[in-house]
Amino acid sequence: MDEKNNATLRYTKQSAFEINYCVFCQLLWLPIFPAASRVALVVGSLFINLLHSLPHYMHTGHSKVYQSPFNITVLVAGIGFFIDAFDLFLFNVYRIPSLKDLGLTGTALTLTGERLLSVQMAGMMLGGIITGIYADKRGRVTVLYGSILLYSLANFANAFVHDVTLYAIIRFLAGVGLAGELGAGITLVSESMTIEKRGYGTIMVATLGALGAVTAGLIGDFLPWRQAFMAAGIAGGVLLVLRLSSFESSMFHNTQVAGNKRGSLVLLFSSRRRVLRYVACILMGVPIWYSVGLLITLSPEIAREHHIDGLKLSTCFILFQIGITCGDLLSGVVSQLLKSRKKVLLGFMTMGVLATIWHFVRIGNSLPLYITSLLMGLGCGYLSVFVTATAEHFGINLRVTVTATVTNFMRGAVVLLIPFHQWVQHAMGLSLTGGLAITAACVWALALLSAIALPDTFGKSLAYTEE
Repeated sequence: MDEKNNATLRYTKQSAFEINYCVFCQLLWLPIFPAASRVALVVGSLFINLLHSLPHYMHTGHSKVYQSPFNITVLVAGIGFFIDAFDLFLFNVYRIPSLKDLGLTGTALTLTGERLLSVQMAGMMLGGIITGIYADKRGRVTVLYGSILLYSLANFANAFVHDVTLYAIIRFLAGVGLAGELGAGITLVSESMTIEKRGYGTIMVATLGALGAVTAGLIGDFLPWRQAFMAAGIAGGVLLVLRLSSFESSMFHNTQVAGNKRGSLVLLFSSRRRVLRYVACILMGVPIWYSVGLLITLSPEIAREHHIDGLKLSTCFILFQIGITCGDLLSGVVSQLLKSRKKVLLGFMTMGVLATIWHFVRIGNSLPLYITSLLMGLGCGYLSVFVTATAEHFGINLRVTVTATVTNFMRGAVVLLIPFHQWVQHAMGLSLTGGLAITAACVWALALLSAIALPDTFGKSLAYTEE
């Protein structure tokens, strides 16, 4: 028992060092004001301390292995991802009305909106590192408690912002909190179900998440932006109560032995093959967030550039998310029937490429973009298979570190894609649409090459560790 306690203490100290180092490095380049950086540092430290203390107030038991996807672990993880996606996409939906309410117009509105999106995604990238390390060291459920508390408070506070600086601080903190939900939830579901049936569990989680994004789009036509952010914060509080019934997976408990490295960034990057596998997983997910984070979000600017009258961002967004919802269901079921992750990933990526090409053709001809928004969503509906495969590619001791950072780095890739498409646009003398088209070609090519290079993981046992 003493040896186990000493091992736990060593993990805790190593965890604190690694995460505080990551916080420091991220804040050095975080593109917001110095005051925002100081606030972020304080809240980041409080978040770390919260994660340390949460296990003392939680269940100490662990869940059984489920055959059916209709169980409490899948339900709570699915509702969690529903609220996560709902909160995350609120900014996409309310970007223009909220910034107009703060007095911005024209180019300033577009640039500030892109900057706030970058800040939120930077928070998610940092949060992915924090939550991933802690979930592998201290438990998946620990992170699920802490992350939802932070993003619920941040979104509630968002309802009361009156300047861009405070808006940026709150979006960064919401991003940190939102980061832990999908990675830890998918891992918990995958480890709590049988090899043959775990795909159905992740289908339900991913589909509920997509429905959360659809709900965010629908709410944009009914609620003012301040009330919507307030509702998001309250919904997170309700989920926190529901999550009190969550238990840790028995697979994670079985790996808590002395000398077993868990949540180690050093271990993750110590093997060239493991690093390549990790980068390939990130690249497979980037097109999803390119599509919704840039191509759909900038629909009003694209429509103005090509004189497409009457185009509504909320309609494009809702149709895209309906497509992803249907795609997640379809890709997940087909993956189970074909007993393959790789074939389904390549098939849906091909569909996404064709839909994106057609989208740009319609833009060039000044035609409405609703049908192609739906089809792009359908092509990007490989999220459920993608996150399942990512969890299957890595051992228990690195699984959430990888899954959380992969899902948030592919979301946070928008931080790099925004300046990239702007650079392409200016360097080649292209329009906004032209810069986005070159960016689309790059992200889809890298995603397809990554999917081809990675092995199929269907039916792979998850009861193994990385050495």
